[in-house]
Amino acid sequence: MRVEVVIAWPDHAAARQLELADGATVAEAIAAADLPGAEQAAGVAVHGNVARPQQALRDGDRVELLRPLLADPKEARRRRAGPAAGPRRG
Repeated sequence: MRVEVVIAWPDHAAARQLELADGATVAEAIAAADLPGAEQAAGVAVHGNVARPQQALRDGDRVELLRPLLADPKEARRRRAGPAAGPRRG
């Protein structure tokens, strides 16, 4: 089966097309791709959905290595809203 493994960092991006045996896992695809920076990935997704290393892949899947978040999304929203927003009451 054919799968693609991709990684995108601020300073570089890379992708590898692989031919793997049927039933190959996410972890096996990442190891076979041998992409630079893969060891720093904060997580893995398949077609944008969070995936576990032992998850089996299907033909045509795209494995995405996710970089760590630079800021907590909830905290960033609070800063954008500012102090005037205050707590909401329902």
